[in-house]
Amino acid sequence: MINLHGALMNVTETATNGVVNQDTIFTFVQKNEIVSARYEGGRVIKGFLAGRLVNNTLTFKYAQEHDDGHVTGGESICSVSVDSIGKRHLIENFTWDQGQGKNVFQEL
Repeated sequence: MINLHGALMNVTETATNGVVNQDTIFTFVQKNEIVSARYEGGRVIKGFLAGRLVNNTLTFKYAQEHDDGHVTGGESICSVSVDSIGKRHLIENFTWDQGQGKNVFQEL
């Protein structure tokens, strides 16, 4: 099973209706199946996510404050993988206040 503990990631592909981007840095913590992360950067002042990683599928809920003062939230289902050089990746399908979309995360 892939473990995300200690991973620093950013988003390399962003949905058109999303607010995270390459400047948004995620710091992951994992204990057993429980995963959480704090993130900030770009249009995100502060964000938090919490969920579970089971069989290389990460499901989580999140809340984030944007640079315009709005607070939004949603939920995501991600496939988690490791590439040939050992970097972890997430492909996220999300639903939030502004609709649905897909983001791709890469370990820094």
